[in-house]
Amino acid sequence: MKIQSIKPLAQLYILAEDGRSGIFDLTPYLEYEVFAELENQEAFVQVSNGGYFIEWACGADLSADSIEAHWQTYP
Repeated sequence: MKIQSIKPLAQLYILAEDGRSGIFDLTPYLEYEVFAELENQEAFVQVSNGGYFIEWACGADLSADSIEAHWQTYP
């Protein structure tokens, strides 16, 4: 096999207080200006947990409700 290209995906591993866990793919959000800086891995890893939201130094944020509506949980 020869790899033609590779693109790291912006994914977050989420563990909820109730024990559920899953992956949230941020890729669809990167088209929006406020999230564009998160294509830079150094900016992406600077995520802060606010309990009911997550945020980054660039000003991007997501509510827990948005995450819950779009994450992929593990069985």
